[in-house]
Amino acid sequence: MTILDQVRFDHAETAPGITLRYAEMGSGPLVLLVHGFPESWYSWRHQIPKLAEAGYRVVAPDVRGYGGSSAPREIEAYSLEALAGDMAGLAAALLPGEPGVIVGHDWGAPIAWTSALLHPDRFRAVAGLSVPHSAPGEVSLDVMHDRIFTQRGRYFYIEDFQREGVAEAELEADPASTIRRFYYALSGDAPDGTWPTDKKPGDGLLKGLPEPPMPLPWIDAEDIAYLTAEFSRSGFRGPLNRYRNRRRDHRMLSDLMSHVIEQPSLFIAGDRDLATRLTGKDPLAAMRNLLPKLTATRSIPGCGHWTQQESASSVSDELIRFLSGLG
Repeated sequence: MTILDQVRFDHAETAPGITLRYAEMGSGPLVLLVHGFPESWYSWRHQIPKLAEAGYRVVAPDVRGYGGSSAPREIEAYSLEALAGDMAGLAAALLPGEPGVIVGHDWGAPIAWTSALLHPDRFRAVAGLSVPHSAPGEVSLDVMHDRIFTQRGRYFYIEDFQREGVAEAELEADPASTIRRFYYALSGDAPDGTWPTDKKPGDGLLKGLPEPPMPLPWIDAEDIAYLTAEFSRSGFRGPLNRYRNRRRDHRMLSDLMSHVIEQPSLFIAGDRDLATRLTGKDPLAAMRNLLPKLTATRSIPGCGHWTQQESASSVSDELIRFLSGLG
């Protein structure tokens, strides 16, 4: 029996004109699992049954723009504020009057951190995988990325993703190859140097990324086929639009009086995850100052970016430990 045979699918309206599809299993306290780029509810396929078995109502939505969820065309529809509003709206629809726990990976981690920050009445605890919580810098990331990369003739994928229509065309030309190559290059299985460091602005995401030796220990042809079908349906515009809100997100976060999250929190990352280091030289030290109730910081040996897929059992165990300690 596969995860597709075990979960229940449903939809909930989270904002005017916006509906999220979600996979659900189990009963008990609510736990939302939020995926990143380019992922799906399916990225949590290993954790869903484990957390449900442990006594939780586990809900993994397709983030706005992905899979079976609404996918507005406008870039501003994918701001952190809007996506955090989706998660608060989903929690309210599923469990009115009672807060849940939110867990996020990759872009899902900033969505989870922001959801806990903006909607503390909806979320009693938060966990992030791969991307630490951080406060906004003095300048927005678009300015910083331009200075560090583009003006120096260096390629950076987020800068590349700003090319509206061009980035979509590259990733949508062969979704299966996009997923295989991107996943492998950021995984713990890829040898050092697999992610190219000699590309120039405009080279595109996939240039220099090799085809992986499939299957990998944590993802096989069946998994790739499911994800390919999801992206063939939704396309990549919505997912890419998340990256096109750097200035809008910076304004929103800078306007907040505080970036301290008061709820209990957890952080998990692989020790080979390149993304964890994108937020600064010592992101974990900065994060601890913003999370006074941080219960643990876990580093998984040999694990790359796709934390909950590459190290499924370790992540499930850490999440169950964290949830059981909440009371």
